[in-house]
Amino acid sequence: MISVDNLAVEFSGQTLFKDVSFTINENDKIALMGKNGAGKSTMMKIIAGVQNATRGNVRSPKDTVIAYLPQHLLTKDNATVFEEASKAFAHVFEMRDEMEALNKQLETRTDYESDEYMKIIERVSDLGESYYALEDVNYDAEVEKALKGLGFKQEDFTRPTDEFSGGWRMRIELAKILLQKPDLILLDEPTNHIDIESVIWLEDFLVNKANAVLVISHDRAFIDNITNRTIEVTMGRIYDYKANYSHYLQLREDRRIHQVKAYQEQQKYIADNMQFIERFKGTYSKTNQVSSRERMLEKLEKIEIDEIDTSALKLRFPPTQRSGDYPVTVKDVSKSYDAHVVFKDANMSIARGEKVCFVGRNGEGKSTMIKAILGEIDVEGTCALGHNVKVGYFAQNQAAMLDEGLTVFQTVDEVAKGDVRTQIKNILGGFMFRGDDIEKKVSVLSGGEKTRLAMVKLLLEPVNLLILDEPTNHLDLKSKDVLKEALQNFDGTLILVSHDRDFLQGLSNKVFEFKEKRVIEHFETIDDFLIRNRVESLKGLDL
Repeated sequence: MISVDNLAVEFSGQTLFKDVSFTINENDKIALMGKNGAGKSTMMKIIAGVQNATRGNVRSPKDTVIAYLPQHLLTKDNATVFEEASKAFAHVFEMRDEMEALNKQLETRTDYESDEYMKIIERVSDLGESYYALEDVNYDAEVEKALKGLGFKQEDFTRPTDEFSGGWRMRIELAKILLQKPDLILLDEPTNHIDIESVIWLEDFLVNKANAVLVISHDRAFIDNITNRTIEVTMGRIYDYKANYSHYLQLREDRRIHQVKAYQEQQKYIADNMQFIERFKGTYSKTNQVSSRERMLEKLEKIEIDEIDTSALKLRFPPTQRSGDYPVTVKDVSKSYDAHVVFKDANMSIARGEKVCFVGRNGEGKSTMIKAILGEIDVEGTCALGHNVKVGYFAQNQAAMLDEGLTVFQTVDEVAKGDVRTQIKNILGGFMFRGDDIEKKVSVLSGGEKTRLAMVKLLLEPVNLLILDEPTNHLDLKSKDVLKEALQNFDGTLILVSHDRDFLQGLSNKVFEFKEKRVIEHFETIDDFLIRNRVESLKGLDL
């Protein structure tokens, strides 16, 4: 369907990738994988037509529709949520309006024999053929389903888009893309700003309703559930697997074992020939053989072993004092903003050492409850922290609290104590700060880089109650593994808000569900909770 032919991208003499070719077929669901900086987003932008390649091209049949959702989006604020989402059908409405306008002209014109009159008739005929060939769709109902599936409430539909955060505006753009039903959907980290229920809805939409999909994501569960093919970008080339992510990892390991064996055999072959050349160089009777072997080595295509991160970074929280038996107690707590009730009569007791997660759609009160626990907002009822509790809190605005005058290294060195100070470079590397990155000033970092740095800083502070609100949005798979292992070994108390099911797996033994102005306690893991609720959730969300 869509052909990528010999793509190459070069920056300042450096090759990002070259001679990349593959075909995207109808109904392919492809994960585009590779380490940060390998060129995944660049390749996606070229396919989307928003960036040019140094060489090569992307070919597709006429009238192929490619829709692209980037990681970061600039939106205009001149419509309500429903109006903005309805723009997905703008081409349909434009055809309809043009037909109506032309038909009105035909009703009033009397120059039946003129060329202009005949041109109008031909245009109306062409428009009618295209318009009436479209599937009979209740467009308002489709917009409503998509918006609700992605977490919007009915009362949100008439609100201006400028009242919503960047994450919610991203959802509106995602809704527009899904409603267009394009031939190929390109998604760059689509789950970063949506809750678990919306991710489940998106998965089912992409699997059951979408045509071809190419996705970049660090959410293992998401890509495993939606993809049937994996394209890995590594060392300037690609490997194409007819497998989902988990199966691809096994196949990649097999490939690397074969590469190492072939590399070792080639190195022995090169060494043997070099030894022969050195031994007989200058020997008249061996001149032809020496020259032949030298030419052969010059032409030999060297086997390369794919890059693999073998560093085993193990990060443990520094020891701190033991807290009381119940670090968090919430009793009959209610919170309202004006006439809007967020939740009412909420109760929870979180024991020392418990790891719990807060789940529920965005806007149901998860972050509000965290602010209540921290004493940042006034509520009805009682929120109390226990004896000797030292809180470590990570939120999306945590990056704003960093000292912009310090370097990356200085920011971490400031809080690191004891033996961990000798591992600072390794720890920063585990969170994607490598080489010269550690000497950058905080002021020049991107939003995602600041968020990752704030996470590293938190992990090195001695605390016994950790509260993490969507900590994985800007982390790659390796960074998430480092964080998850640290949290599994954390002997304090953990409250975790996250939509990343793979990350949550094995981290919590209790779930607090925020739903319909209530907080419901479930004595089960997040996996058990999602299995039990999946069918019910999908029925409510509708496809």
